Amino acid sequence: MKISLGRFAYTLLTTFCLLGLTGASDPASQTKDVNLKIGIVQRFGEKPKAQIQLEPTVGDRLKLKFKAGNREETLVTASPVKLETVMQALPQPVLEERVVLGIYRTFETAEDSAENWREQGIDVEIAQPDRWQVWAKREVYNTPLLRRWLLQSVQAKGNNTAYLDTKMLGQVPRVTWVVNGNRYSRNHLEISSGKNLIRVNTTQKQELARLYPGSMKLQPNAYGTYTLVNEVPLETYLRGVVPNEIGTSAPLPALEAQAIIARTYVLRNLRRFAVDNYQLCADPHCQVYYGLNGASSNTDRAIATTQGKVLTYQNELVDALYSSTTGGVTASFSDVWNGKDRPYLQPIIDTPSSIWNLSGKSLADENNFEQFISLRQGFNESGNNSEALHLFRWRKESSLEDITKGLQKFLKVKNSPYAKLKTIEQMDVVERSKSGRILKLNVKTDIGTVTLHKDEVRSAFAAPISTLFYLEPLNKGESKLWGYAFIGGGLGHGVGLSQTGAQNLAKLGWSSPKILQFYYPGTQIQLLSNKVKG
Repeated sequence: MKISLGRFAYTLLTTFCLLGLTGASDPASQTKDVNLKIGIVQRFGEKPKAQIQLEPTVGDRLKLKFKAGNREETLVTASPVKLETVMQALPQPVLEERVVLGIYRTFETAEDSAENWREQGIDVEIAQPDRWQVWAKREVYNTPLLRRWLLQSVQAKGNNTAYLDTKMLGQVPRVTWVVNGNRYSRNHLEISSGKNLIRVNTTQKQELARLYPGSMKLQPNAYGTYTLVNEVPLETYLRGVVPNEIGTSAPLPALEAQAIIARTYVLRNLRRFAVDNYQLCADPHCQVYYGLNGASSNTDRAIATTQGKVLTYQNELVDALYSSTTGGVTASFSDVWNGKDRPYLQPIIDTPSSIWNLSGKSLADENNFEQFISLRQGFNESGNNSEALHLFRWRKESSLEDITKGLQKFLKVKNSPYAKLKTIEQMDVVERSKSGRILKLNVKTDIGTVTLHKDEVRSAFAAPISTLFYLEPLNKGESKLWGYAFIGGGLGHGVGLSQTGAQNLAKLGWSSPKILQFYYPGTQIQLLSNKVKG
């Protein structure tokens, strides 16, 4: 299956080819590294008087480069540098507007929507001012007349959630900093250090500062604010991802599996923030990356022993999705998001033993599903760890009042006319996937029935931490409905590798290749080379 990686990933793989990387039979130590652009502070200036303090390590100095008119200026200092934002009045108000075609919980769903718009002949771009959004491409729809024409056109075709996001700006945030008693203000700033280490603090607490390798760039983004971008080599970046994603005490095979998947994920997802001129974020919307604070000898060893290794399917990088806890069964791609299924991402009972025959007892059946959720032993995630057990199976009760507030907020963000609902009368799971994930859930309200699809369910309600649950009406001793219990399992989308499950399999003596083959059947581990396609 051919999967497009987008411009950034294409450029990256082309770079590897030009560097003359050797094939999969060559030592991993001969592979070349590549620089990444990670947005570690994504919307700096969104809040008034925001601050970022940059500090060199002991004995080092910061180098700051920026343009002053037509010339480039460089400042060097051994002292901390505090970046601050102040609001600057514009000479005259400026109209800022864009056509928002959709708002989504995840990049995957936004990307599928974007492809659908492109098939209709509409140029779009994906942004993340807060939630993921699909915008009509600003450089194409660059006049008020074109934007209004487009909006009227899509609304005439039945899209009643698209809208024109219009703001009249009287002031904008500007970044300032002081070095050697002089105050400077520029929109672009490059920060480096002699040791390629910079401490970044976005709080007032010194103990919360994070140490980042590589260099930094402060640059404008698509939302009128700024992004602090960490430019860091891939293998070094992984030192800040693996410990924060799976921990430092996991068995080595699980750490190695995480390193391979994290490396593959990076190379597969470099297109995410093209609208803002960087590649990945540093939070769970991408991969959690907190610099080198959590780096350990265990995770460093796993990264080193797998250097340059990626997971492929038919010589193409896989969509390397993973989650904390599956709840006992992994999900297909289409169980959670719209778009084509991946052959290697299919429902798998998350256990090394035979507990449940998925082909004979589909979890799409409600009775089978409730029976499955009642099972608590024998799974990879049902060990003795109390925290893991809490995520493996859970029950969360929520009142109709809280459920209603959550749904109203979700629908308001999506610009849905159903946001005006006052009461919820009933909720029903209408359709499940083979893996038990909710595909369609109906909410009967005073103004009509709202249908939620797939990952929308987690956005609409605060209680469920996955879509692997069933509903139990609660009366609490009263004659009328009080609320619902959400009874389910797992944390996150449940697609691909389970981090908890991988650790259990490693404890059973499984190697990292065997673990990855279990969660991604039909895949191969390869060194990144010109043989590996996008």
